[in-house]
Amino acid sequence: MFRRTPVVFAASLAAAALALGACAEKTPDTDTPAAGGSPSAATFPVTVGELTLERRPEKIVSLSATATEMLFAIGAGPQVTAVDDQSNFPADAPKTDLSGYQPNAEAVAAKDPDLVVLSDDRNKIVEQLTTLKIPVYLTPAAQTLDDSYRQITELGTLTGNATAAADVVRRMTDDIAKIVAEVPQRAEALTYFHELGPELYTATSKTFIGSIYSLAGLENIADASDADGKNGGYPQLSQEVIVKANPDFVFLSDVKCCQQSAATVKARSGWSALTAVRNDQVVELDDDVASRWGPRVVDLLRTIVDATAKVSQ
Repeated sequence: MFRRTPVVFAASLAAAALALGACAEKTPDTDTPAAGGSPSAATFPVTVGELTLERRPEKIVSLSATATEMLFAIGAGPQVTAVDDQSNFPADAPKTDLSGYQPNAEAVAAKDPDLVVLSDDRNKIVEQLTTLKIPVYLTPAAQTLDDSYRQITELGTLTGNATAAADVVRRMTDDIAKIVAEVPQRAEALTYFHELGPELYTATSKTFIGSIYSLAGLENIADASDADGKNGGYPQLSQEVIVKANPDFVFLSDVKCCQQSAATVKARSGWSALTAVRNDQVVELDDDVASRWGPRVVDLLRTIVDATAKVSQ
């Protein structure tokens, strides 16, 4: 789960790399949560890492927006009884005022969960819940697509929806492979700037989000600025650096949180001369889709590829 303020966002995603999923064949859109598998056929107890569940969980609390998307995608939605205040997809998720950023063990325990899914161990919440004998599964920010696939698979195992989870992973890898196959071969790669916030924090190619752009065949103007890795892949660029780099595209993931748009970018000092601005190649992303590592990462890649495909080779 990524907070929408760029500084905390950068701290949350501490590292990443590039990974590919492969296969072929057309499959349904990942925006629609998958139908449930066959929970009755699942055999318990099951073990994932150090966590063993004796029976199928029926009162799951998710304190991670990404985990919530994963759970509903694999058909475990009916088992989810409460989610955090940032979980806004799908729309019918049982939203509460529980916080994933400042989790409160007593508030979580009051929901009487038989499984809690978290993306961060804040406030020593794992230890507190474990002391209360509440099972906890951590889904930390993905570093690669393979991390996403693994989390989806493990959630399928833990919730008794292994078959549906395998189907989701298969759809994702198939769809990603198909989209990547459509990426035009260019003599010179198009360049881009991915904006996390108006303070001009960004992500390099070694981050999870950067790896998605790499799949689209794009070159990141931020890579040189973080060559020594001291920013963990999330440097803050100056306006001068961005203007000098003159990216072909600017992708905004701060539209909802910070009211940024193609118009506000154009109004910035010195930005009106950028290639991205002059050619109407400032792309407004969905903040949530661009900051999560669940099934909708396929939609993010599709948006990026569709936007850049319009540029003549």
